[in-house]
Amino acid sequence: MTDAAPLARSILIVEDDGVLRSRLARAFRDRGFDAREADGFDAALAAVREDPPELVLVDLRMPGRSGVDVIREVKAIEPATVAVVLTGYGSIATALEAVKAGAANYLTKPADVDQIIAAFEAAAGTPGPGAAAADAGPDSVPSLARVEWEHINRVLSDCGGNLSKAARLLGLHRRSLQRKLSKFPAPW
Repeated sequence: MTDAAPLARSILIVEDDGVLRSRLARAFRDRGFDAREADGFDAALAAVREDPPELVLVDLRMPGRSGVDVIREVKAIEPATVAVVLTGYGSIATALEAVKAGAANYLTKPADVDQIIAAFEAAAGTPGPGAAAADAGPDSVPSLARVEWEHINRVLSDCGGNLSKAARLLGLHRRSLQRKLSKFPAPW
């Protein structure tokens, strides 16, 4: 018997992609969690006010208010709720912003449910069966090329896909930006 508290079992999944949200919810339910779903800021806050979850998994970028706003409001309503961010737009700046808002951990997509559970367990200090998947060893640090690729794609996304505007913001020639985008992302 261990002294560590068992991992909480109620989770709210806040994700605007309906297919991903339902797959995550089903996978959490298959693992014994009471998984609820919300497609954005308003639905998430309504769910938290009705019955605060012990865990919340939040997508960072959603239409309307961001995942960081969700975390701030959830923590204001129920400070004991543990929040983990899952995003396709990972960067140091967004990670810092999420942690300042109250996120306990930060994962980039794609991440499977075992990695997400391991992130919650790490936040709770409870090593579990998924802990090896979220260990932050030297191999899990992204390469400089990967970070550059993610940053370029984030800026391009923020520019609505406008290559010329993204190139100006990045201080690159348009052709250089096209060349960088044509390469596959560097491995982690």
